[in-house]
Amino acid sequence: MADFKLDKVVIYGVGLIGGSFALALKQSSAVGEVVGLGRSSASLEVAQGLGVIDRVGELADVRDADLVLLAMPVGKMEAVMAAIAPHLGDKTIVVDAGSTKQDVVAAAQRAFGNKLAQFVPCHPIAGAEKSGASAAHARLYIDKRVIVTPLQENTPFAIAIAEAAWTVCGGDVSVMTPAQHDAVFAAVSHLPHLLAFTLVDALAKRPDAAELFANAGAGFRDFTRIASSNPEMWRDICVANRSALIAEVDQYMTALLQARVLLAEADAEGLESTFANAREARNAWLEPLEK
Repeated sequence: MADFKLDKVVIYGVGLIGGSFALALKQSSAVGEVVGLGRSSASLEVAQGLGVIDRVGELADVRDADLVLLAMPVGKMEAVMAAIAPHLGDKTIVVDAGSTKQDVVAAAQRAFGNKLAQFVPCHPIAGAEKSGASAAHARLYIDKRVIVTPLQENTPFAIAIAEAAWTVCGGDVSVMTPAQHDAVFAAVSHLPHLLAFTLVDALAKRPDAAELFANAGAGFRDFTRIASSNPEMWRDICVANRSALIAEVDQYMTALLQARVLLAEADAEGLESTFANAREARNAWLEPLEK
């Protein structure tokens, strides 16, 4: 969309994701005014003080907004959708940044009713273990994939606005169905977070936890980095996508049992084969990302 420019954007949830979206639009001169909404007035004041938003708004601000971004934990989406629905102007497009899609779509169907066509589900594959407006930065979405899962009700215009907004932020937009999205990200995102949280929690509860953490090195730090992520957000993601996630946990448990058999049998060749296959697969995945 040539010369893309939004006069007014409302961001509900001005943390890392919402704040970075605002800063990216500002840096690209693609927005006139950014208005922030959220449950914490203190957080909104911090965001305004940092220049992430231009002012703190109210629900009525969505009426004449070109675009509204919902950037809160997925468990909070439906309540916020229901709150803004009566205020939506006919030309306002709403997008979200939730890490699950089928539950968000179902929530939107209940909350937006005959305004559902104005909602375009999205998921930027960009994040960090830090959260809050102070962690936001304009380059968060550069060369990061953004998944758009359009609805049958969406107009080409609504989809084009959503895709153009993420593109101007630097994102690489691709399209999936909500079901495809949730199955894929259960495996490559939700499962790794569940594993990292669970490992650190299990070690922290052991009597020798202090000794274990005192001797943990770079490998432990790298493997568990995402256990520093927002617990509330990941609680909601795991519950929302639990069916797909349970299936991935079951597959992983099978793989762990197979690894345990190799260990019990001192099968050095089998272990090396598993490790070599993993290394080859990971290196092949990393190669295009490092160019």
